[in-house]
Amino acid sequence: MPTSFLKWNLLITDIGFILYWTIAALNILPAAWMYKDFQNPILFAWNWSFAPLDVVASGLGIFSLWLARKGSSNWNLLAFVSICMTFCAGLMAISFWVIRQDFELLWWLPNLYLIFWPVIYVISITRKSKSA
Repeated sequence: MPTSFLKWNLLITDIGFILYWTIAALNILPAAWMYKDFQNPILFAWNWSFAPLDVVASGLGIFSLWLARKGSSNWNLLAFVSICMTFCAGLMAISFWVIRQDFELLWWLPNLYLIFWPVIYVISITRKSKSA
């Protein structure tokens, strides 16, 4: 069964991804909250290039929790793939903003979260498997 750390972080992340892309599709985020140069067609496309990654990660994460509730042993593989995709999404965004020298806390914090909670989880399961 998933740890409460994994369960809650998957739920927060996956629901967050779905909410973000819904809000983005409806175009209801105030301009003041948007990333730098968000009206530039290239940056608009860059942002939307994350949608498939985020949506698939969310689907796998939510499905993995459903499988765990049903008692399937396959939940952990899907959860692992989901958190790897989550890590990649956060790392790609932060890397892009570092290259652009764009340091907007509103966008950095959620993406740092996408990097760090998967790392913390993988370290914890690695330590547990070594001690077993």
